[in-house]
Amino acid sequence: MNQPVQKNTLYVGGLAEEVDEKILHAAFVPFGEVKDVKTPLDQSTQKHRSFGFVTFLEREDAAAAMDNMDGAELFGRVLTVNYAFPERIKGGEQGWAAQPIWADADTWFERQQQEEEMQRLQAEQRAAMQVAEKLHREKLAAEREGEKEEEADPMAAAEAQAVKQSS
Repeated sequence: MNQPVQKNTLYVGGLAEEVDEKILHAAFVPFGEVKDVKTPLDQSTQKHRSFGFVTFLEREDAAAAMDNMDGAELFGRVLTVNYAFPERIKGGEQGWAAQPIWADADTWFERQQQEEEMQRLQAEQRAAMQVAEKLHREKLAAEREGEKEEEADPMAAAEAQAVKQSS
């Protein structure tokens, strides 16, 4: 992953069900001033999803908290504490991106125009190929007709050959 990490926000995984934002705040405040605590909720159960985020005012405090709390136990569960990645927003060039959906609007329009131009060129090429194939078939048919006419009248062919020899 080539995403930049947020050095003052920590991901805290492995939270027990009983842990809420107040308890998480209390567990991390000894390491420095906590700016924000979030525990994202599961929409169906309205309970947190066993992880949360703690944001410190100072990077050094976040580093100290990570060093001390990673592998620590809280309410009988072992915590995993790492630097958090930035929140990702749906949309953008790669489907999920750390940018709003409208950020790639200009490149989207450009890609749409390129795609339309490509489709137009392909349609022109198909039409040209169809015309060329039709002309080729007509030429082959005309050549076959000429051969049939020569085979159909052997007397005319013999007369034409005699005329050529006498000249």
